[in-house]
Amino acid sequence: MKVDGVLRWRTAGLLLAVLAIVIFPYFVTLNSSRDTQQAVTWVNHSTTVKAITYQIAFVVRDSESAAYRMLAGDGTPSTQQRAERTSQQGPVLLEQLRASTRDNPDQQLLIGSLEARINGRIALMNQATKRIGQGDVAGARQSLRDAGDLFAVDDLFSAIVHNEDALLQTRQVTANQQQFNGRLALTLTALAQLVLLAIIVIISERQISRRQVAESRENQAVQRSQQILQAVREPIALFDTELKSLVVNAAFSELYGIDSEATLPLAKIGDGAWGDSVLLQRLRDVLLRDRELWDYDTIQRTADGTDRHVVINARQLQQQDTGEKALLVTISDVTVRALAEQQVSDLNRQLEGKVEQISDVNRELEAFSYSVSHDLRAPLRHVSGFARKLETHLADRMDDKARHYIDVMANSAQRMAQLIDDLLVFSRLGRGALRLQAVDMQSLVDEARALSESATPERHIVWTVAPLPMVIGDENMLRTVWQNLVSNAVKYTGNTQAPRIEVSVQQGRHGDYEFTVADNGAGFDMQYADKLFGVFQRLHRASEFPGNGIGLANVRRIIARHGGRVWADAEPGQGARFHFSLPATDLAGTRT
Repeated sequence: MKVDGVLRWRTAGLLLAVLAIVIFPYFVTLNSSRDTQQAVTWVNHSTTVKAITYQIAFVVRDSESAAYRMLAGDGTPSTQQRAERTSQQGPVLLEQLRASTRDNPDQQLLIGSLEARINGRIALMNQATKRIGQGDVAGARQSLRDAGDLFAVDDLFSAIVHNEDALLQTRQVTANQQQFNGRLALTLTALAQLVLLAIIVIISERQISRRQVAESRENQAVQRSQQILQAVREPIALFDTELKSLVVNAAFSELYGIDSEATLPLAKIGDGAWGDSVLLQRLRDVLLRDRELWDYDTIQRTADGTDRHVVINARQLQQQDTGEKALLVTISDVTVRALAEQQVSDLNRQLEGKVEQISDVNRELEAFSYSVSHDLRAPLRHVSGFARKLETHLADRMDDKARHYIDVMANSAQRMAQLIDDLLVFSRLGRGALRLQAVDMQSLVDEARALSESATPERHIVWTVAPLPMVIGDENMLRTVWQNLVSNAVKYTGNTQAPRIEVSVQQGRHGDYEFTVADNGAGFDMQYADKLFGVFQRLHRASEFPGNGIGLANVRRIIARHGGRVWADAEPGQGARFHFSLPATDLAGTRT
């Protein structure tokens, strides 16, 4: 009975101590939280008062600055609005400042003085604004000077901010003292809790020691089972030193068709899947020499009769219950990956064949270009040269018809030579490597415009060129694009009384740049638009507008190599609009 009484008193004492230690820290923490919240409120209040004060000072200075700008001749609406900000926003801000400091008589007194001075400044600034409107610049300047001299506000702003900082510092000292008291109380409580916990541990240790031993063994067995059964869905097995299965997971049993509860030698699992002598020796080395087996590739026939490509990893473990060595084996089925690698290898071989074919085609194109450049030019030079010799030989004996025939021969040879040059340029555009760099489209347009105007100095063309961005591309190729489009616009407005050419850019739906060259010239019928960018395709007679029909084909090839596209729209007699797009990149900034 005496022992039971002692136990009851001990239990009652522990309960009372626990209640005291729990309840006391609760109230201390609650009080500390309130003090912290109050300190945060004080800081926010002081910050708000100072922010409003600084805002009033900014508005006053900004209005005064705007008034002086008006004296300098800046009569824009934005400047006039800035000059009127003090009279519009000053009373509202002063009322906010007054409302924020109602509990501080000293601040209220300073704010009253500040309001009076600001009202005086507003009156003089309004007077200055009125005089500016009447043209009295000297009077307006004197009013502004009087506003600064008679109604100085800097000292009041500094006093309000200083008072608020002093008040905040006083409150901070009080908050720090309260925080110290709270920490002291929590420290004492923590010490009491430690003492109580020590007493509980000492009393409880004797009663639960045997139970802890039993639970420890059970936990070890549960952890070992969870390490195997709750692992990833890869096949996993644990073997002893004789390579007999101790534990296998469901994935291992399903892959090799064995019972997860059976104890089998590794060599007999999976109908010979583990019969590889080299693999077995490597696994024994892992057990005996404490080595690790990493990524051992092999092909095994599994329970479903399929040959699978697997990767085997193994390492040595120590059994916690017996202390004996064990072998942990994990298997990864990489059949899909192996097939994918085989497909990649096959595709690489095919790609190498395609690259070789492309190389052969490029060599043939180079040979063709050489033939065109050298072999075809010789006959043309002969035709042109002998035509001029025939003209010299006949001299005065040549009539008009003969002279016409000779001119046709010479002009045709010259045109054929130009066509050969254009073909060579067109061929090189598809083979040469792009030299990518930041390109200023504005300068390229200006250059193309200058070339076109120098070729037609007698014409007066109205140009409208919008600000153009920087892009990433081959500068020489893009120069060819602009020279072709701009020269075409100049050429096809040759019969227009008041020619106009416009160059613009806009952002496309996919974020790319869309450039446009528009004119009010001859235009074309849209039913033939599909032929517009073909080689030697022309929609007008050479007698009307000269040309070889290769320029727009070059434009399309260049833009396509830059990842863009080209299109056009027009109406006969109403002009044409040629568009091309280029990707917008982070390396190119927009020109403004």
